[in-house]
Amino acid sequence: MFLTDLVLTNYRNYEHEMVNFSQGVNVILGENAQGKTNMMEAIYVLAMAKSHRTSNDKDLIRWNEEYAKIEGRAEKRSGSLALELLISKKGKKARCNHIEQRRLSQYVGQLNVVMFAPEDLNLVKGSPQVRRRFIDMEIGQVSPVYIHDLGQYQKLLQQRNHCLKMMQTRERGGEAVLDVLTEQLAVLAAKITLRRRQFLSLLEQWAMPIHREISRGAEQLGIRYEPSVDVSEKAELSRIVEAYCETFASLRKREIERGTTLAGPHRDDIAFIVNGKNVQTFGSQGQQRTTALAVKLAEIELIFSELGDYPILLLDDVLSELDDFRQTHLLDAIRKKVQTFVTTTSIDGIKHDIIQEAAIYRVHSGSVAAPS
Repeated sequence: MFLTDLVLTNYRNYEHEMVNFSQGVNVILGENAQGKTNMMEAIYVLAMAKSHRTSNDKDLIRWNEEYAKIEGRAEKRSGSLALELLISKKGKKARCNHIEQRRLSQYVGQLNVVMFAPEDLNLVKGSPQVRRRFIDMEIGQVSPVYIHDLGQYQKLLQQRNHCLKMMQTRERGGEAVLDVLTEQLAVLAAKITLRRRQFLSLLEQWAMPIHREISRGAEQLGIRYEPSVDVSEKAELSRIVEAYCETFASLRKREIERGTTLAGPHRDDIAFIVNGKNVQTFGSQGQQRTTALAVKLAEIELIFSELGDYPILLLDDVLSELDDFRQTHLLDAIRKKVQTFVTTTSIDGIKHDIIQEAAIYRVHSGSVAAPS
């Protein structure tokens, strides 16, 4: 899979820009605050229908404009794919091969990307929310059903939290409503829990040998899913539903007192274990970075194994954060296999021949100069 061209209209600091890309490595070169990361973000948004930098879509629209539009064409094993995402103050509209998609969950996954940016190092040492977002975005690329279930879960969660707050005022009829919402939430929570567990098991299988190689055989990586309910790692869907129902029953009084749902996928976490120890708590900065790099490279292989196409790799100002050995391992792993976009202020410090063979685009004030 590779992106052949990108058209940006009123996106961030781009008024109107069209760029054609190489199938190999594309280096987006320029000083800070010129638009390098904005272009990288636009590719990510075209694929995922949301930004990795902001939750407010209005931030993506150029100042004093009514809308932003991202258009792109990709070549996949199954054929050519035209994508269009229109972002306005009223919401988003997505088209795939010129056909409007009724739901964004039908659109996400058409173009697959793996983003690796400095903030992704927080995947290991950051908050559980960072890790939950990571797993939701990655599963969503290979499973549209998961996106739908997650959206339904979030809506039900809001309704249940509202019900719990209303019950603090002893409003009549609240108990019956809570029972219905709890039953529905338990089913969706179980589906999400099961899918996350399956995904992380596959991710671990791909990440373990990569991590072992990067650590020169000195370290063993494990990825452990930590759901907010106590269920066996081999429990089937029906048993997980039961576990949620039992948990909600035991928490009912406390949830009403606090006015919020105290268990569910929105409270889950992931633990990265190296040589038997949690890297977040006990790992060095080098171990944390090796783990993050191994996970990102594993994502590439997992997506290929699931879909039969390699995703596009976005390296946003991350090479300068890696030492020469990790940098070399990353670039060797993607050579002639994955279309890659790299943003940097300078290529002088990147010691790898793959960069010398790359197409280099220079960005200045929201304008892109193509390779000569």
